[in-house]
Amino acid sequence: MRPGTVVSLVLRPRTDDKRWTAVRSSAPASVLVSGWRVDADGTAHASLRSAGARGGSARITALAKAPDVAGAARVTFALDMSVIPYARER
Repeated sequence: MRPGTVVSLVLRPRTDDKRWTAVRSSAPASVLVSGWRVDADGTAHASLRSAGARGGSARITALAKAPDVAGAARVTFALDMSVIPYARER
């Protein structure tokens, strides 16, 4: 993706009893999760915004867990993203 791009990530409802709880970026300086919501039907929506002028890469992870089970949510989806800056004129 190019710097300054916004990507919408849509995660459909899960067929098991787990629900989407969060989306995280391993490198917010490269790709920032700028919006997150879960609809009543279980569909999750995240907005991912790339850095303005520099390149880099990030792993975007989505966490899910069953609502009635104690413990931390686990990573159930991963997306690797690369930000490639525009070529500079000399």
